[in-house]
Amino acid sequence: MSKFDYSQLDGRLLKLLLAVMETGSITRAAEQLGVTQSAVSHLLDKLRGIVGDPLFVKSGRGIVATDRAQALAIPARELLSAMEHFATSGPFNPAHWQTTFTIAANDFQRDVLLPPLMARLRDKAPGVSLRVIPSDIPDLDMLRHESCQLVISPRPPDGADILQKRLFEDEYRVFYDADQRLPPVTREDYLSAEHVTVMYGPHRHLDLDQWLEAQGIKRNFRVMVPGFAGLPSFIRGTPLVTTVPGLLRTGLLHGLASAQVPVPCPTMPMYMIWHKRHQHDAAHRWLRGELEAAAPRLAPGGSGSSK
Repeated sequence: MSKFDYSQLDGRLLKLLLAVMETGSITRAAEQLGVTQSAVSHLLDKLRGIVGDPLFVKSGRGIVATDRAQALAIPARELLSAMEHFATSGPFNPAHWQTTFTIAANDFQRDVLLPPLMARLRDKAPGVSLRVIPSDIPDLDMLRHESCQLVISPRPPDGADILQKRLFEDEYRVFYDADQRLPPVTREDYLSAEHVTVMYGPHRHLDLDQWLEAQGIKRNFRVMVPGFAGLPSFIRGTPLVTTVPGLLRTGLLHGLASAQVPVPCPTMPMYMIWHKRHQHDAAHRWLRGELEAAAPRLAPGGSGSSK
């Protein structure tokens, strides 16, 4: 292995390493960085020469990171964070902030929170771009390894170095097509109905579905889709029902009727989650404040309507 020549390193090479790792493709890394494929190849060859490792090798039609590249990704993220902090030290002015901020969120929280956040950024921090990745069930490594700078989820991971703040709390409601059926107003109506639900993976049930099953409330699921966006086409024009956060009636499920869930039901909290390394960073703290300001303000009782 060649000796590491620190004088040749710069932020472009660190960003390149992470972009190729995240995309698994020279072409997609070039698109993400806004440069040509030949520029990516040239810089990658330079980085290989510095660290004395191929970094990426062919695997089928794509490429995979070597063990050395995976090990270097962790300090690369920390160095980029330190460089950004260095550049923005002193009084923070969001109007001068130039960055791509990565947020992990699934489709519900993405659609509810991130468009209003982006509207605020366009006005106050026009140099900030958002990159949104799926959060699935967020784990500690997402934040520790800087795959994202912020996670939005109802499921905060448990770690001494992870911080969180509740953004809002929503009530679940039953959505249905009023042209096809009446609302299920009794427990018997609800249990006899045919249901649609979201299942992100083979073992990724909604928290609500797990909670109701634990209470002995067993429903007849006729359709399971991989995200909330798949619900409307199965509800409209059918007698099927779905039990999901009430805020969806302002977006994906707009135009469908909704009713209270006729069985005992918890509420759904939503948190923003970050690593403690960002706790006192002025830019990160400012963006957290903007996200909190963009969060919906629910009517008393968590009706799912926004003020």
